[in-house]
Amino acid sequence: MEATSNNTYHDTVVIRLIQFSVIWAVAAMAAGVYLSAELLWPTIDFGQFWLSFGRLRPLHTNGIIFGFGVSALMATAFYSVQRTSHVPLFAPRLAWFCCYGWQLLVLTGGLSLLAGFNTSKEYAELEWPFDIVIAIIWVCFGIVFFGTIATRKIRPIYISNWFYGALIIVIAMLHIVNSLAIPVTLGKSYSLYAGAQDAVVQWWYGHNAVGFLLTGGFLGMMYYFLPKHAGRPIWSYRLSVVAFWTFTYSYIWAGPHHLHFNAIPEWVQSLGMVMSVVLLAPSWATMINGIMTVSGAWEKLRTDPALKFIVLSMAFYGLATFEGPMMAIRSVNVVSHFTDWTIGHVHSGALGWNAMITYGTFYFMVPRLVGRELHSTQLANIHFWLALAGTMLYIVSMWAAGVSQGLLWLSIDEIGELSFSFKDIMASMAPYYGLRLIAGIIFLAGTVLMAFNLFMTMKGQDASRVTAPAVDPAYGVS
Repeated sequence: MEATSNNTYHDTVVIRLIQFSVIWAVAAMAAGVYLSAELLWPTIDFGQFWLSFGRLRPLHTNGIIFGFGVSALMATAFYSVQRTSHVPLFAPRLAWFCCYGWQLLVLTGGLSLLAGFNTSKEYAELEWPFDIVIAIIWVCFGIVFFGTIATRKIRPIYISNWFYGALIIVIAMLHIVNSLAIPVTLGKSYSLYAGAQDAVVQWWYGHNAVGFLLTGGFLGMMYYFLPKHAGRPIWSYRLSVVAFWTFTYSYIWAGPHHLHFNAIPEWVQSLGMVMSVVLLAPSWATMINGIMTVSGAWEKLRTDPALKFIVLSMAFYGLATFEGPMMAIRSVNVVSHFTDWTIGHVHSGALGWNAMITYGTFYFMVPRLVGRELHSTQLANIHFWLALAGTMLYIVSMWAAGVSQGLLWLSIDEIGELSFSFKDIMASMAPYYGLRLIAGIIFLAGTVLMAFNLFMTMKGQDASRVTAPAVDPAYGVS
């Protein structure tokens, strides 16, 4: 709500961010499906540069991570920080600036990628003018979030806010340091770092962008919305705090595992490998905490699609956070490196963890924000099964493709030459890529169903007309 009395929260901005997040999900996933088709039929770019794989791929990743993902994180952070602090948002106009400024940034940045402006840095492809705008909007996001916590009416700071706070602080640090560059023109710059140093800084950023945005931020979402939806307090608050500090300390060192067998010091590679394995502890502690929290509410899974999504996301979180440390071990990495196995791993996290928990959270939030029941529980259940089927088909196809590629590339004949050419190996991938395309279409179909379902739920409703309680308990009991 937009009123600023002690009995209301600023929830209209939350609704708007959810709407933008859903739009970006459909658009960016549609781009991903098109990219999957291009790997089977390269000529469907029709000779247009802006439709080429090299330009559409960063558009897809930026649209998913920064459009869909960050919009969802802003929405859920603004929603939960008010309720765990028992106060309305600090500087609500600044929250609206973050909302619309971020959407304009993602849109114009995406168009610049299609036009060919690209720094070539993974997850940091946007050129220097966009980097400056990102930093400004992100600082404003931090002012709203931490300002709300500073004006809170209760002394404890709930664990979800710890994760959201770490997301804001660490991503700001990563972005600013990795984006330091020497501008040449408005659309071209050169990194301040060179060679192996540039690679180390980039993957310090790249892996921690995954760690503190796609993992840490969404753990903040889990720690608030899973207990709320289950109607039970978090199973072990102490375990959640220990997991937070272990996660925060160990994740920051894990980036060099992307650079095994490259021209960086071996001790840096070993450090990345060891810290990646250490990450198993906080990751699985969090998964166990989540599963045990919902263990007394299993009966809700039969009738509540939102809880199904959130609980399933925890299973995929456990899977992805086990697979990642295993792939960081050199003897495994020698097979997985530069193969589609990595693509499968990324999407087991992106589809199974990030998208699933976001979908469940949206199904939970939207009816409460607009004051009416979800338009169709049946459509939400259909979406659940489409999402599960699409995710499983996707990761199984990419696991199979990646292991095949890795083993074939390592095969040598009796005189020490490669047994198979790169061209032959990639030609053999067509069945796997076909299955991935089908999986992507299935997952996208489910997302479109959700967009329709949420649109019909919101239709004709306004969050500013819904009365929210002054105190919404923070610790998982409605």
